[in-house]
Amino acid sequence: MARVLFINGGSEGHINPTIGVVQELISRGEEVVYFSIEAYRERIEKTGATVRTFDDQKFIKAFISGGRDYLLERINGLLLTADIVIPSVLEQIKGEHFDYIIHDSMFGCGRLLAQILKLPAINSCTSFAQTKVSFDNMLEQFSIKVPAEIVKPINDKFQSLTEMVKEKYDVEIHSPYEVFCNPAPLTIVYTTREFQPYGEAFNQTYKFVGPSISSRLTQENFDFTAIKGKNPIYISLGTVFNQAIEFYKLCFEAFGNTDHTIVMSIGNKAQISDLGEIPKNFIVKNYVPQTDVLQFTKLFITHGGMNSTHEGLYYGVPLIVIPQSADQPIIAGQVANIGAGIQLQMQSLTANQLREAVDHVLSLSSFKKAVANMSESFQKSGGYHQAVDEIFEFKSQDHI
Repeated sequence: MARVLFINGGSEGHINPTIGVVQELISRGEEVVYFSIEAYRERIEKTGATVRTFDDQKFIKAFISGGRDYLLERINGLLLTADIVIPSVLEQIKGEHFDYIIHDSMFGCGRLLAQILKLPAINSCTSFAQTKVSFDNMLEQFSIKVPAEIVKPINDKFQSLTEMVKEKYDVEIHSPYEVFCNPAPLTIVYTTREFQPYGEAFNQTYKFVGPSISSRLTQENFDFTAIKGKNPIYISLGTVFNQAIEFYKLCFEAFGNTDHTIVMSIGNKAQISDLGEIPKNFIVKNYVPQTDVLQFTKLFITHGGMNSTHEGLYYGVPLIVIPQSADQPIIAGQVANIGAGIQLQMQSLTANQLREAVDHVLSLSSFKKAVANMSESFQKSGGYHQAVDEIFEFKSQDHI
């Protein structure tokens, strides 16, 4: 039995794919200590892991203080979280032994902690993977397109922060890529090479294990008899960028009193009472058990987060993707590229356009065929079982 230190941030998209991995590690005899934020304690504890937390409010404040407009500002924000996360983790594991560390790919202190603790490291990548070449090209575009008077202070800040981290924690940071992507000797990517943009560009240290979909270990109050046999359309903008009352009302206008049964999840930031009168063919909830609902669904209207997209494709559901932020436009582009759905823009979207898009996707068999192919590929790829196989292979090669 080995002891595993698992380091993650605090968002559904980064936590959920790891739940099955942690359960599987524990079922194979590993002991897992999992650092995240208090909001996910119960969910992670149900896997059998020991949960420890850091202060999420201080973390967010530090991260945002780096700036939000440019990628390098976000990287600076991640470096600013070092003084929140690193001392907290080191204090809470004082005197303990760990055999290896698994850290999230976009949680800036993972690679730093691996170096400080001198532990073999595994990178848990819940978004699309990035090569250093493609990442450096993005940063180069920033330097070319943005005026020098904006670029220079952001670059200077990066240099001063890396020097501060080196002085305090005796670790080297060679590039912004290391902070943002946390490269490690083994990277577990929760998609397939086929769905990953430029999948052929990644070497064998990247293991594409497919979507890690497991039971969410939560009790949901949802009446499945209301949708069985009705092939509903499911609408959700995820858990972060979902304060979209006008969009939800637009869906009422597009599909109210049609032959479609609609299940709509609006998240916990919006009130159902704010939506006004709900059409009779709509089931509206703040939260629904998404993976369960998708198994009855004929079409998924989604924001295009990595988890939601994977889950829709895994269960063979065509997608209409309306990206909101972050990597969602890239994911939407991949969905369109493989023919599994179409992309719409939230700005200037009309009820008519949305209704026509739904009719278009539902009427063409090519969408269903492309989704079926991707679903088969996802289900064959192994998910969290394959992830743990790769981790144990890594352990064996490293004599852990």
